[in-house]
Order: sequence, then structure tokens, then C-alpha cells
Amino acid sequence: MLCLRQVCLFMLRHYQARTLSSDLLLSQINSCTHEDEVFSLIGRNKARLSEKHVGIALNMLWQLQKKRPLLLRTSDYIRNHSQFLTLCILAENKVEHMEDEAIVDTLYSILRLNVEDHDSLAEVLVTEAWKRLERQVLLSLPALSKFALCLYKQRRHCSPIIGKVAHIVDMKLDSIQDIRILSVLMISISDVISQSFRDRLLHKAGQLLEEKDEVDFNYAKRILQFLQNVKLRYHPLLEKCNKIFLKSASCFDIHNISLICGLYEQLGFENAEFRLVAKQLLSETIDDYYDPETFAKLFFALGPMAGSKLRERLLVTAVRMAEEFSSQQVLVILKTMQKMKCRNSHLLKKMASILHKHLDSYHVLQLVKLTQYLVVLHCQNLELFAKLKMLLFGFLKSSVIPADTAAIIRALAMLPSFQVEGIIINKAAAVLPQCRLHHLNCIATALVKWNHYDQLHWQNSSELCIKLLRKLNDCGFQRLQKANNLNLLLEELPHVNGEWFEEVLSEETVAMCQRLIDQITPANVLQLSFFLIKTNHRCPSLLDRIASVTVENIGKIHPFEIYFILFLFSALNYDPPPNEEFFESCIQHLTSNLSCFETHHLVLLGHVLAVAGYFPPVLITKIFNVSFLSKLDAQLEVLPDTLKHRVRSRLMKLNRAVCLECPEFHIPWFHERYCQRVFRKSSNRINPLRQHVHRMLAEILGGSHYARISVLTPYYYEIDFECVLDENKKPLSYMAQNIPLDDVEGIHLRDGVKDEGRKALPPGAQRIALEFLDSKAFSKDSRHLKGEPAVKKRHLEMLGYRVVQIPHFEWNSMVLSTKGEQLGYLRRHLYGIQ
Repeated sequence: MLCLRQVCLFMLRHYQARTLSSDLLLSQINSCTHEDEVFSLIGRNKARLSEKHVGIALNMLWQLQKKRPLLLRTSDYIRNHSQFLTLCILAENKVEHMEDEAIVDTLYSILRLNVEDHDSLAEVLVTEAWKRLERQVLLSLPALSKFALCLYKQRRHCSPIIGKVAHIVDMKLDSIQDIRILSVLMISISDVISQSFRDRLLHKAGQLLEEKDEVDFNYAKRILQFLQNVKLRYHPLLEKCNKIFLKSASCFDIHNISLICGLYEQLGFENAEFRLVAKQLLSETIDDYYDPETFAKLFFALGPMAGSKLRERLLVTAVRMAEEFSSQQVLVILKTMQKMKCRNSHLLKKMASILHKHLDSYHVLQLVKLTQYLVVLHCQNLELFAKLKMLLFGFLKSSVIPADTAAIIRALAMLPSFQVEGIIINKAAAVLPQCRLHHLNCIATALVKWNHYDQLHWQNSSELCIKLLRKLNDCGFQRLQKANNLNLLLEELPHVNGEWFEEVLSEETVAMCQRLIDQITPANVLQLSFFLIKTNHRCPSLLDRIASVTVENIGKIHPFEIYFILFLFSALNYDPPPNEEFFESCIQHLTSNLSCFETHHLVLLGHVLAVAGYFPPVLITKIFNVSFLSKLDAQLEVLPDTLKHRVRSRLMKLNRAVCLECPEFHIPWFHERYCQRVFRKSSNRINPLRQHVHRMLAEILGGSHYARISVLTPYYYEIDFECVLDENKKPLSYMAQNIPLDDVEGIHLRDGVKDEGRKALPPGAQRIALEFLDSKAFSKDSRHLKGEPAVKKRHLEMLGYRVVQIPHFEWNSMVLSTKGEQLGYLRRHLYGIQ
């Protein structure tokens, strides 16, 4: 019977398709130029309407709307029209007779007309399409992508039917040759795919983008959205999409620019060239954005890269428009102010005053973010904080999701003068066994802060807090010990930081990575490198494995990822066993792909290699070029302040290293003024330890005029102490050499950077640099010197110094617990006595 029914339905659809090909009513519907014409035809011909008439009519209603600008569309009018309801009822009744692709077209049309996701017609259409997919009905790829998009718009991200679509895409992936279809399918199925399937999709998307000379920027936006959905910063695709955006920049409006900027921010991708283009486009049209929605997007996109004049205009307009902002727009403004490090008191007070009417509309995670923004911006509105506390408490009482509970507790810990109540401790204790490492870290940070600032005031509160911290530590250890998949472990680590993790779990995490060392692959070597950089751990077995995997798979690892791997080895001053092979393989791969790097990235790369002692000529000559440096100056203006200062500092250090170590390049030293500005702005560096040691040096050498404190050397290295010993190891007085003992702001500035800027030493005399090294100069729990201090020692020796480095673990040891022992220690090192 079932088979006979399917045959009858097929014959009926086939017959109707043949007879309707010349149907006058069908032609009339297709000829309509206004919605009312469609509704008029429907009203006069209800009895004659077949499933094909109904589908075409609904599609025509959407096509007519599509031709109009967004603000002139009349979806509400259409949905509320009586004949639209008639069409929906007819479609619902005739859905079994519809052709496969007509079902998809009808579903797409009604969703674009803003029919509710769970409208009865939408549900019936989805159910019928699902049945047909289960019966192995093969939709065309365009129809499948349209159906997948409908499901995505209905927020069926993890539904079984999306899984079915993903299975079909998996089977047909090799036959997809249209990037538009693929990009839609990718974002639609992103929540139900495996890592291997994800990688196949990325490879296919890269192939299709490479093959097409012209690609619509909307398809590139979808690729970015897919990367955001799967939380992956995949540089090959990011670079391809960025090139498409740059080619299409003239077509961009504020909506496109703000969307792309938002996606780049979430993916951690900074592209100065795109930012320059965006800044120019937005600056030219800044006066066109006078409504709250577009201005909020302008503020978000332009604010972080605006110069002082543009910034002031944006702030003034934001204050004037503040009362009109919606709850979401207020969040955008505050988030951008935090990014801009803008604490404009007038705007902040305005935002705080209007927040009262919006607070009840935020969901819990938005309240958490809002709390963070207000605290970081130093908001002083105690009434607002009191209401935030009340709302967060309400959410905490009803929260059953561990991630939400941890986030609320973290937000409550940020609030000023917060008094902890017992419910927080109880809620935290209840969710601990279900928490990921990041959530445990949030709760631990809050507990440590409350305990430290004595904000636990009820009876036995401190005991309960300590007991909870112990339980929290146990949960962290248990979660680590259960880990058997390195990829899953590395997914949890990027968001874990702070004192609790460093003191409690850091070493255990490194040990677990060592146990899973065989799972290190080209795909996860970058994440592992990030973790070791962050924790400052010098673990030879992991570092050696990273080096070997990198060399063996150098062609599979993106050049930008190689940079971070090199950064790890350079920063930790670690040479893997096949040292030359490792660095040479990486350098060869990088220098063959310099086009993958932006100008500021090349500077950072050059510095990392210089710290490791490598100066590839092709890279050095590229950087120290007038046109390159001019381009760098322009791009630095639109980069975030933190990155901008880092790049300028690294360029100075690279310039210094090249001048000292590679004079054959004939690169001039051009950072004199930069260094003077930096040191004049810095705070006084003469701390109590330096004063104490200076007095001891005076006692050893015979007077304070034999040693100088806080000295700037040629090329602007700062050293703690400097003294000069003659050939008989007797100290030479600075007074006798007419060298002043005190200079600007307690720092001894040189007149020049070459040796002629210093008084010539007598024959056989030796200049000594005495340096105290704190824990930052060494790897964690190690006595191995890191890269930067090692380079400083190397360079000071090139400048003619004998360098004496005093490690903190020796100076602060019990062996040197008395002044006499410290004097003896200094004397032995100064005079080179073993």
C-alpha cells in the first residue's frame, strides 16, 4: 500500500507539472509586480489553486520584497493579509504533493518574509523535507544549501536533520564546485561536524577560493562565520578572505565593515591593510551615520583606530545620542570604550545613567560582560553596581549550567565592596565536579580575591572558603588525570591563567602533556607552543618533540604558525638537539613565504630570529628599507596601542642587534630619539635593592664615586651598576674621568651611541656591568636564562663589558643571608675570584 501511494503521488505531481506548464493562472502569478496583485489572484481563484500555484505565489511574494531596499519592505503587511493566511493553509494541506525543491523554495520564502520559526507551515515543510531525505530523495546541491540555510535560520543548529544534511554534504563534498553553495552549507552544519570533516571543508573552501578569480565578498564573510562557529583561527583561509575584502572594499557599507571587524576580533586576526581601508572609508562618510544603529556600528569599527580629532567627534556624538541607544547598542559602546581604553567621564556617566532602564532586558552572560566593562572603565555609579549585584544574584540562584555559574561568580568578584554570602560558596561547591578548567579557574580567582581582601564575614566563612579551594584543587587534578586526548586538553587551556592555575595546576598540566607526547601533530603543535609560552615552562622532551614534528611536517604548517613556534624556542633560549636543522628548515620555509606576513609581523619575526642569533639577509634587507618603514609607519597608526608599542620596541631591538652583530649589512642606528623619549617617560628606576647594593659596592671599591647606578649604555641598554677596574683590578674613579655620577631622572644618559661617546679607558682597564636578574629572566622553576637576558649579555660583551649577572635564586638564598656573605659574594664576582 505504501509503495502504491508513493507511485500515485509521483504520477499526480508529474501530471500536474505537465498540464500546468501552459497554465494561465501560473503565468499571471509570475507576471505580478505588486503584492496586492498576487493576493487578488489568490482571492479570485482559491478553488483552482494547486500546490504549484501556492508555492509559486509564496515565492513571488518574497521576490517582490527582495527587489526593495530593506527599509521599504512590507513583510508585516504581507504576513497580516488574509490571503497570505489562505496561502499558508493551502500549502500546509498540499505539502505532500509538492515537488522536492518546491518544498525548499516555499520554506525559504516564508522565512524570508519573517514568518516565525515555529509557525505551523514552517514545521510541516521541514518535516516533509526531512521525510524525503530519509527516503534517500536527492536534492540538488543548490536546493540542499537553501534547505540547510533555512534550518540554520530556525536555530536548528544541532538537530538530527542538520546531522542528515551534514552526512549528505560529507558524501557529496568532492562534487561541490560552487563556493556560494559550499559557504552556506559550511555555516549551516558547523555545529555537528567532526574535526576531520571540518578539515576537509576547510581544504575544499581553500581550493574553490583559489580557483576563482572573482569571488563575492558575501561568500568570504560566510567562511569567516564558519571559522568563528568552529572557533578556529585558520590563517590560509583568513588571508584568502582578506584579499577578497580588499578587492571589494569599494562596495562596503558600515554594516559590512562592522561585521568583518567583529569577526576578525573574535578570530584574533589583525590586518592593518584592511583597517587602513576601513578607516579611510568610514572617515570619509562619518557624517552619514546619524541614527543609533549605524552610529553604534561606526563607533565599534572606527573608534579603536581613530586619531585624536576623529575620536573626539565620535565621543561627542555618542554623548548626544546616548538616550536613543538600545540595550544592545549600549553594550557595543561600552565594549568599544574598553577596547579604546577610553575613560571619558562624561560619556561613561551618560551610559551608566541610561543602563538602569535596560538592565532587566539583558541575559546572564550579557550582564557578566557589562560588569567587566564598567569595572575596567572605572565606573563610579554605586547604585548601578548595586542593581547589577541584585540581578546577578538572582541568576546565580536559578543557574544550573556550570559555565554560567562560574561566570556569575567571577563577575560578582569584580564588583566593588562586595560582601560574599553563603549561597555563593554553596553554588560553587555544587558545580565543581562538572566544571572545565576555565570555569574552575574563574571560581578559584574569585575565592582567592575574597579571602585576600577579607570579604567573607559570616561565621566559619574562611574555613569554608579554604575547604572549597581544596575541593576545587582536587577537581582540577582529577580533570587533568582523566585527560587522554591532547587536542581536547589543549582546547581548555587558552582561557586558563592567573595565580591559581600557575601555583596549583601548571606543572601537572605540563606533566600530562608529556604523557600524551605521542599525540603531538602538525595540527596541534601551535596550541601546545602557545601553552608553553604562556606558562614559561622549559620542558626539554616537549620542546624536542615540537621541533621534530615541525621539521618533519614543515610544508603542512602555515608560516605564521612557524613564527610562534620559533618564538617559543627563542624566548626560552632553547636549542633542540638538531638545532641547526630546526632553525634552518624554519627560516627557509619563512623566507620563501614572506608575502604571508604583514609589515609589522615581519618586524616581530625579525626580532624573534635575532634573539636566537639568526639574521636572514632577505628578511633584514626587506625590513630596513625606506619604503617598507614608511608603510610600517602608516599601518601602525591603525593597530591597537598595545601591538603598536610592541612593534616599535621590537624594531628598535632588531635595529640594535643588526648594528652590533651584523655590521656587514651597513644598517644605520636610527632609534636614538625613540630611546630617549622612552626612557624620559619611564619612572625612576632606582629602587631600594639598587640603593642597598650600591652602598655595598661603595664599601667594596672604596667609595660611591667608583660605581655608577642605573646606567644607559651605547644603544640604550640599561644596566644596574657599572664600574671600571684597571689592569691591576683596582677601581677607577668616575670623578677622575670627569664623568658625572648623577644624570636626568636618576638615569645616566650617554651623549652618543658609539664608543667615542665614552671616555677611553686606560690600557688593560675593564668596564664591568653588574646585573641583578629576577625570576622573569629565567624559565619557570629553572635556572636557565631566557632569550632576552642572554642577548643582552651577548651585546654588552660586544660593547666591551665584562658582564656579571647575579641570579635572584643565589642572592636571596640562605647562603647569602648576612651582609658579610653578600659583600664576599659581590667581591668574588667583581674581581673574578673563583
